[in-house]
Amino acid sequence: MSPEARYDLCHASFADLDAPTLYAILRLRSEVFVVEQNCVYLDPDGRDAEPGTRHIWIERAGAIRAYLRILDDGEVPRIGRVVTAPDARGSGLAGTLVAEALKVIGDRPSVLDAQAHLKNFYAKFGYEQTGPEFVEDGIPHIPMRKALLTGQDPTAAPQPVR
Repeated sequence: MSPEARYDLCHASFADLDAPTLYAILRLRSEVFVVEQNCVYLDPDGRDAEPGTRHIWIERAGAIRAYLRILDDGEVPRIGRVVTAPDARGSGLAGTLVAEALKVIGDRPSVLDAQAHLKNFYAKFGYEQTGPEFVEDGIPHIPMRKALLTGQDPTAAPQPVR
């Protein structure tokens, strides 16, 4: 496989993101969430820069192909902004990112708000719907939670997102 064909899985805190990478992440999120899905909202919501936020992405030849972030919401980490470049969809990149996010989170429970049509995708990773469907920015979503793994102490102090 040539170097151009290789995918790189990357992690960083906000402080460790360089300007070109941050720009590429924000561009991809805007391309999909704002333009493609026709949702006018402020994507840079201030949460990207929080100290506990982890950014995970896949790049190929310097281009961001897929991305997600993990927010430190205190007791339970929150996965969000899961996005794949339009021309990279169907290649398994989103699944690779979610699996990597779950490695970062470890055995702790986690939550996310899934676009409703992606319920079965997240269910493959152990997420279950926890409430009724709601509409956010004109798109149906459902709250989902991945429970604490069996044998873990639910009263143990939460660990920070690494």
